[in-house]
Amino acid sequence: MAGYYDIVLGLIPVALLGITAALTVVGIPLTTAVPVSALVAIGVIGHAMFVNAPIDSSEETPATHPTINSD
Repeated sequence: MAGYYDIVLGLIPVALLGITAALTVVGIPLTTAVPVSALVAIGVIGHAMFVNAPIDSSEETPATHPTINSD
């Protein structure tokens, strides 16, 4: 099953190539379509890096860290 970051890696070229092609077919010049699709790709990358950032699974959370009793 594809994870979130696999989907992100697949969406980057789809955004660059697919949106550029779609905008070109609609009649928008290539010099405008490429930057627009690049902005979408940058948005996907930014979301993966900052909004849904990967976490380090080796970090211990308070729920998994054993506490020391002072009794």
